[in-house]
Amino acid sequence: MGEQKTGGEGGLTYAQAGVDIDAGNALVERIKPAAKRTSRPGVMGGLGGFGGLFDLKAAGYSDPVLVAATDGVGTKLRIAIDTGVVDTIGIDLVAMCVNDLVCQGAEPLFFLDYFATGKLDVDQAARIVEGIAEGCHQSGCALIGGETAEMPGMYHKGDFDLAGFAVGAMERGQDLPRGVAAGDVLLGLKSSGVHSNGYSFVRKVVELSGLGWNSPCPFAEGSLGAALLAPTRLYVRQALAAVRAGGVHGLAHITGGGITENPPRLLPDGLACEIDLSSWTLPPVFRWLAETAKMTEAELLKTFNCGIGMMLAVAPDRGEAIAEVLRGMGEEVVTLGRITAGQGGVIYKGRLL
Repeated sequence: MGEQKTGGEGGLTYAQAGVDIDAGNALVERIKPAAKRTSRPGVMGGLGGFGGLFDLKAAGYSDPVLVAATDGVGTKLRIAIDTGVVDTIGIDLVAMCVNDLVCQGAEPLFFLDYFATGKLDVDQAARIVEGIAEGCHQSGCALIGGETAEMPGMYHKGDFDLAGFAVGAMERGQDLPRGVAAGDVLLGLKSSGVHSNGYSFVRKVVELSGLGWNSPCPFAEGSLGAALLAPTRLYVRQALAAVRAGGVHGLAHITGGGITENPPRLLPDGLACEIDLSSWTLPPVFRWLAETAKMTEAELLKTFNCGIGMMLAVAPDRGEAIAEVLRGMGEEVVTLGRITAGQGGVIYKGRLL
C-alpha cells in the first residue's frame, strides 16, 4: 500500500476521493442557457433549487390529471460512448419518455434527467444535456431540473448512464385510449431508424458482421455507428395536433416488443389489430439487420419498429382528415390496416420481408 496523498494539514479532500464539486458547478452554469431555451408557460424559476416548480394553472389547465413516465435509452448508450458521438443521445432520452406520455392523451409539461458517471467530463456532459434540451424544445416540454452524479468506482472509465423522467397533464376525462372500436383505421407514422429499442440485438448483429462503428455503413452513407445513432423521432406536437383535430381513439408508441406487442395495448376485449405488411417498405437498416442475423419475419416484427414509430387508431370517417393534419406537420403517414373483431393481438396480412 502506498502513502495516501491528502489535502492541507493531512486531511483528505472530496476531490482526492474522485468527486469534483467544482466541475459539477461548472456544468450547471454551462447548461443553464440550454435549459432556459425550453421554458414554457407554467415554469417557475430556473435550475439550482432543491426541486423544480411548475404551475399547472399558468399552463392553462383547470381540472388536470397528471401523467408520469420514466425511461432510458438502453444499450444504444454503448454505441454513443464507444464512438464519442453523444450529441443526440439526449434526444433519444426525451423521446422515449414523451412519446409514451402522449399515448395516454397527455401534453408533456416538464422533464428531469439523471446523469451518472465515474468521472465528470464537463464538455461531454454538457453536450449530452444540450441534446436533452433540444428534445425538450422540440416537444414543447421544459427541462426544469436533473441530477449529475459523479460516482468513482461505480462506472468503468468513460462510461456513463442516463435516465429521464417526464410529467404531463390532460384535462379530466380526456385520457386515451378511449372509444377504440371495430372499423377504426390504423395510421402509422414513419420512424427515423431503430429509435432506442433492440440495441443489444443490434450490437450482436454488428459483432456477427465483423464491422466496426467506424466502418462504412452497408445500408446508408457515412459510418455504421453514425447511422445507428440516428435519434428517435419525436411525435409529440404532431400527435397532440391530431388528437385536438378530433377522431383519434388511441395511440401506440412502437418501442420494445415492436409492432407485434405494442398496438394491442390500445385494444379493449374482443378486438384485434389487422395490419397489412405490404402497405409500407421495410427501411434498409432493418433489412440489413434481418439479413445479417437471418431473422424470421415474426422475430423482426416483435423486436423492432420496422419503420413505423407511432400508430394511431382513428374513427373511420376521420382517417384522411387526420392523415392530412399529420402530413402538414411533416409526418410520413401510412394507412396500415384497421381494428377488427378478434381475440387481441395483431393479425398480419401480406409480407414485409
